[in-house]
Amino acid sequence: MKILLVSLGCDKNLVDSEVMLGLLAKEGYTFTDDETQADIAVINTCCFINDAKEESINTILEIAELKKAGQIKALIVTGCLAQRYQEEIQKEIEEVDAIIGTAAIDKIASAIEDALNANAADAGKYFEPLDRKPAGNRKRIMTTGGHFAYLKIAEGCDKNCTYCVIPKVRGPYRSIPMEELVAEAEVLVQEGAKELILVAQETTLYGKDLYGEKMLPALLERLCGIKKLRWIRILYCYPEEITDELIQVMKRESKICHYLDIPVQHGSDRILKRMGRRTDSGEIRRIVEKLRENIPDICLRTTLITGFPGETEEDFENLMDFVDEMEFDRLGVFTYSMEEDTPAAAMPDQLEEDIKEERRNAVMELQQEIAYEAAERMVGRKLTAMIEGKVADEDAYVARTYKDAPNVDGYLFISTDRQLITGEFVDVRITGSYEYDLIGELCDESTE
Repeated sequence: MKILLVSLGCDKNLVDSEVMLGLLAKEGYTFTDDETQADIAVINTCCFINDAKEESINTILEIAELKKAGQIKALIVTGCLAQRYQEEIQKEIEEVDAIIGTAAIDKIASAIEDALNANAADAGKYFEPLDRKPAGNRKRIMTTGGHFAYLKIAEGCDKNCTYCVIPKVRGPYRSIPMEELVAEAEVLVQEGAKELILVAQETTLYGKDLYGEKMLPALLERLCGIKKLRWIRILYCYPEEITDELIQVMKRESKICHYLDIPVQHGSDRILKRMGRRTDSGEIRRIVEKLRENIPDICLRTTLITGFPGETEEDFENLMDFVDEMEFDRLGVFTYSMEEDTPAAAMPDQLEEDIKEERRNAVMELQQEIAYEAAERMVGRKLTAMIEGKVADEDAYVARTYKDAPNVDGYLFISTDRQLITGEFVDVRITGSYEYDLIGELCDESTE
């Protein structure tokens, strides 16, 4: 039987999807991207913000129509939306045959088997306690093309920011044991991954719950010992948890990309406090300054929220000044999304959507200027890049440098009639830029 698996939301969710694909392959299922060819549909959902929630609901309803028409035999819903709205899904969408919580993805094969054999009117529900120990080193089917892979090092979060539902749908922070992660990483590299991207709700706190201290530097050193692994990239680093030890490991180990994703969310101390963040703007400045002093070529990415409840014009001006001063290399902005059962949803002075959007656009316009100037400064530099694929009908390739995480940052375009392979590393001289992307030409020899 053929399964269509739709993975929505973040890269951490994608890892769960790949684990489920691995479990199902072990049971003899095959897979398809064509919904008209599928016998079974699995939708791994997201509910982090309203847009993600709507996308998840619309996808379920779309596939439910196929179930109603008899084109598919079973519809399974997993992920964050399933965890948070299990009763509503069961009540409102009768075509759903099974609902699987975020801590129970290992039940996917059982859920499908039960759905195919059951005649019950109600959907089967498969849930485990949210503090369940997460497992690593599970067989996955890669969906990223194989030349890079995400390595999820922990599950859940303890920060409890006032706007965020993650602790409610993913549970408390639980690190995956280091031995399991190293074993999983070795398998991913054996299967062709040249770049490992470390992800979690927060990577910098890794190991504190298991070992009594932050062990991300030690994990990185272990991963650097894997032969044939070229790049290690670290995402989702809370600024207050970045240690001197982590900085020194990044300086010392050549496989670790000089790239950090540091979601700071705002530049106004008053709003940061209302958000329940653990840092103020002064501390963020000090951490960024330390990173740039120690690793001069470091690329820093961040995310911000505009229109948080009570955000005044003065708060917004503070944010704009902060963005202008910090000159982050990469920056994304979300408008505040009111999520039920969060402290921020009950706060007074909720802002209108048009104000949130207007402020978001203003930040992005400012960041665009910063990014353009930064891209122009790259002209003439020589960088190592990973080939992502060929541009159709052109003698050109798409690549990424150490400054570019997949799917969120820019690309490097290389014109050449030489035949290159996805996942190959080449040396490139930057010759120009276009908006957020770079243009370059091959140097004489590949680095491989």
